[in-house]
Amino acid sequence: MVYLNLFLAFLQIGVFSFGGGYAAMPLIQEQVITRYGWLTLSEFTDLVTVAEMTPGPIAINAATFVGNQTAGIPGALTATLGFILPSCIFVTILALLYTKYRNLAMMQTVLKSLRPAVVSMIFAAGLSILLSVIFKDGSIRFEADAIEVPSLLLFAAAFILLRKKKCSPILIMTGCGAVQLLLGCAGL
Repeated sequence: MVYLNLFLAFLQIGVFSFGGGYAAMPLIQEQVITRYGWLTLSEFTDLVTVAEMTPGPIAINAATFVGNQTAGIPGALTATLGFILPSCIFVTILALLYTKYRNLAMMQTVLKSLRPAVVSMIFAAGLSILLSVIFKDGSIRFEADAIEVPSLLLFAAAFILLRKKKCSPILIMTGCGAVQLLLGCAGL
């Protein structure tokens, strides 16, 4: 039963995750935390970190990770297959349709109308992850003991380095990981 649930959950995510991996994150979160309880919010945050750092598309990495955590290697294969199957079907159909109808105004209108929805899904995923990292229990409370100050400072530093200094995201991720490791070893 767990294999069928994994397949159907990630099939559903695969069907509705227009806009790539980051847009799929709220859908993945809904399925794996809220609906099935396969991961906690803290584990989901770790999942996003691992999926981002490993080679390959983030949503496929997330499906593989959740499947492996839930049901081992067969679960990883099942969840991954469930996630990629809709894309394989959609891309094949869309390629045929786009090749035939790419110059139609209606096709361009449909593509333009999907952009705001994709941006909002990416923003929602990022905000959810940010809140779970900065606030200890994931809910917004502006109390001294509710805020993860080191995480907030790391976020601010990484944001400034990315936006203002145009530093390499790989270097920033490595640096933040090293700082967090040092803080953890120091007991902070």
